[in-house]
Amino acid sequence: MMSDPSLSDKQLSSIRSATARINLWHGAVRSGKTIASLLAFLLAIAVAPSSGLVIVVGRSLQTIERNVLDPLMDPAIFGRYAAAVQHTRGSNTATILGRTVHLIGAADARAEGRLRGLTACLAYVDEATLIPQEFWTQLLARLSVPGARLFATTNPDSPRHWLKLDYLDREGDLNMRSWHFRLGDNHTLEPDYIRSLHAEYVGLWRRRMIDGAWVIAEGAIYDMLDDERHIVTELPEITRWVSCGVDYGTTNDFVALLVGLGADRRLYVTAEYRHASRTAHHSLTDAEYDRALRSFLQQHRAAPDWLVVDPSAASFIEQLHRTGMANLAPAENSVTDGIRTVASLLSAGRLRIHASCEGLIREMTSYSWDPKASERGEDAPLKIDDHGPDALRYAIRTTEALWRPYVPTHLEVAA
Repeated sequence: MMSDPSLSDKQLSSIRSATARINLWHGAVRSGKTIASLLAFLLAIAVAPSSGLVIVVGRSLQTIERNVLDPLMDPAIFGRYAAAVQHTRGSNTATILGRTVHLIGAADARAEGRLRGLTACLAYVDEATLIPQEFWTQLLARLSVPGARLFATTNPDSPRHWLKLDYLDREGDLNMRSWHFRLGDNHTLEPDYIRSLHAEYVGLWRRRMIDGAWVIAEGAIYDMLDDERHIVTELPEITRWVSCGVDYGTTNDFVALLVGLGADRRLYVTAEYRHASRTAHHSLTDAEYDRALRSFLQQHRAAPDWLVVDPSAASFIEQLHRTGMANLAPAENSVTDGIRTVASLLSAGRLRIHASCEGLIREMTSYSWDPKASERGEDAPLKIDDHGPDALRYAIRTTEALWRPYVPTHLEVAA
């Protein structure tokens, strides 16, 4: 295993020297850090003390299964060692090299309570920047068996993130080792795949996910938006109505955006419905919004695969259910993931907006990162005139599995 020629020198070095109390692999996506960390974790399990628990931590059980257990159980990656990993999908334990391993999801600070009272000898943390700081601190406290070790991976985040400030920047003061990985450290990637990654990650995400840099989110979010390239006055044949994204508002604007797949294999925001209560000097009820939304879809002769609604709009979703609205789904509301998906489509020339969507276009050009959130080590847009951008990321991100097979990810030579 350790002499596998597909492993880079950096991967091999990190595996051999992961003997500190805290061992952290960080850097670009697909740079080889996860495979190196998992190999080191397997070796650590083989020699772990018999006292104390072995723990794997992730944002959720599903992410642990996808990012940790699935690779460990893949013979193409780990050869004969894959057979030494057993797990039943949905179970909160696994068996690795004969050792029971406890799987803990840590989506918020309340998860810290799951660690109370236990003693651990070994822990693996997937995507450490997504784990609450309180959980991380409690986990370190529970690693109290002599020789206990923690292994963790992460992509870069804000340079003011607690993991960067309190651990990476203080590595010399701690019993800690870290390894920074770049895309070139993975020798197994094909050139076409690398080109696709460069097209998919733009701006902030390119610097973090491709360059592996801990950089702050600042300035305009959609700085790649260009009138000549992205705003159109004519639409191609729409082969499929993918979604209608809705950002619900009572005192704030209510926005619905209709998104279709063009015959040219691009996504198009074809139309916008907007009710601005402050400008109109009156609010609409849920029933009135329901009728307005149906009228909007009928006007454009569209029956979208999914009507994707702001997940916080519980009363409006209930209204739509009562009146029999089909294919209704609460939006996937990971803000930064949604922004990244929209930004990558714009950068690749695969998303265009009809000129009639004036409110959306106006808001997209002013949509910016919140500098106060950045000071706290968080990535968040300013909550000012964000109704159209919110509806857009709802419509695009929530339905990605539907449109992704039909929309090329590579960068267009000419738009």
